[in-house]
Amino acid sequence: MKIETHLINHLKIAEIITDQVILSTPEEGLDLLGNLYYQGFDGIIIHEQNITPAFFDLKTTIAGEILQKFAQYRMPLIIIGDFSAFSSKSLQDFIYESNTGRQVNFLPSRSEAIQAFPSYEGKEFELITFH
Repeated sequence: MKIETHLINHLKIAEIITDQVILSTPEEGLDLLGNLYYQGFDGIIIHEQNITPAFFDLKTTIAGEILQKFAQYRMPLIIIGDFSAFSSKSLQDFIYESNTGRQVNFLPSRSEAIQAFPSYEGKEFELITFH
């Protein structure tokens, strides 16, 4: 797993880069959140393919349990992916409702994810990427 750091108007955002599923349980969500929080990150970007497919089946309650951890600790999370492939109306409604807030968002691209993080003290958008 690689963590790509984005500095956006003084916010330190972690983008998780990996080919593996790293988010399958609420415990893994809490571990990820805690590790990145203690490294000084202000938000997290994760890709759909890094999350267990069961997350996107709301009947499993995995999504609610994982996202509750991020909300509880006030760690903004953006999930990047093509969510139009999911036919579940309840999931589409869940995504729509999530996207009306600022805590958890589901967006189609990395560039939209980076731009979605709030500005800091009204300064213009600034992006610095470390590899």
